[in-house]
Amino acid sequence: MKTKAVRIYGKKDLRLEEFDLPEMKDNEILAQVISDSICMSSHKASLQGADHKRVPDDIYINPTIIGHEFAGVILDVGKKWKHKFRKGQKFSIQPAMAQTGSLDAPGYSYRYIGGDATHIIIPNIVMEADCLLQYDGEAFFPASLSEPMSCIIGAFHASYHIPPGTYKHEMGIRKGGKMAILAGVGPMGLGAIDYALHQDRKPGLLVVTDVDDSRLSRAACLFTPEHAAKEGVRLFYVNTAKINDPEKHLRELSGGTGYDDVFIFAPVKPVIEQGDAILGFDGCLNFFAGPTDPEFKAEFNFYNVHYAFTHIVGTSGGNTDDMRESLKLMGEGKINPAVMITHVGGLDAVIDATLNLPQIPGGKKLIYTNISMPLVSLYKLGEMGKTDPFLAGLHEIVSKNDYIWSLEAEKYILAHADPI
Repeated sequence: MKTKAVRIYGKKDLRLEEFDLPEMKDNEILAQVISDSICMSSHKASLQGADHKRVPDDIYINPTIIGHEFAGVILDVGKKWKHKFRKGQKFSIQPAMAQTGSLDAPGYSYRYIGGDATHIIIPNIVMEADCLLQYDGEAFFPASLSEPMSCIIGAFHASYHIPPGTYKHEMGIRKGGKMAILAGVGPMGLGAIDYALHQDRKPGLLVVTDVDDSRLSRAACLFTPEHAAKEGVRLFYVNTAKINDPEKHLRELSGGTGYDDVFIFAPVKPVIEQGDAILGFDGCLNFFAGPTDPEFKAEFNFYNVHYAFTHIVGTSGGNTDDMRESLKLMGEGKINPAVMITHVGGLDAVIDATLNLPQIPGGKKLIYTNISMPLVSLYKLGEMGKTDPFLAGLHEIVSKNDYIWSLEAEKYILAHADPI
């Protein structure tokens, strides 16, 4: 079977190509990808090429398919897995197969599986690692977003606290505690706010910072302090660029004692150091945003490490249980990761979007891999629709839903967009 896919050959060398997939083996699964959301990690891999820890050294002759936040439909199942999977099933994939003891992952390391493709072969190792997950939802995009949500959930679970006088690590954020999410109104930050407000282990105080008023305003509209109060959480949004002494202000919001949990959502030295400065006793700094520079460093107060028991954790991705929790919460209507999406496009939009991701404003970029479509902002569809009937129809759908992506929008785009 032929597939079209975006493959990486080296640093900043991504190519959209058509090629033949090999014959499916008895321990493999053939699938069609429907949606993939672009992750900042893919941008980092595109810049680093073979220097990236998950990308093979020989991509210049054996390129791999990029994209790891994807969902689709199973087309055929090798006999080894017929007892568990069937033709026509929808699926999502957890790419972080940590239990294999390797950093290899779909979307980075494999020639025939990745999210930015029309068709793929899922290798045996994915099923052996229990990382191919059945998905029963009607829309595909939530299954794509279950992967980034699993990263957020994993970070919340990885944070920990130590009761005084013990050596016991109690895993998870402090229930009813004080939490700050710094640089927290990007797409992943929005997901973190959603999860913090709607999971069982909620903070009592949540302070979200950024330096962009428009992004803060959108976050405040999506997750209002009034709604947070109904969930039992006091929620504040703070533009730290407009405050003379932001660390003092943030500590005052905490009641002067500092924060139990501080999440860093941008790999920026001053943001990390600000997070360190506002930690309270036994405070946990969670460095969520991975840097591209392997020499990236920031200062940390080791006096507080010794006397106030502050500590730091970092996570890169979630695990399969985190992804299952994400899918469960979405199925129950408790979280809505669609708020993360601000742009949509087709497979032919992937290269430019991936290489230039930090320069494209807004949140998540959602790709439908079997269509041809430039990357478009949901907020600009009205203007673009004046000359494009297809985009005008899409604007009518998203505008009545407060510009939040939906099943109706997905059905429309899959039915009316040009095939790739």
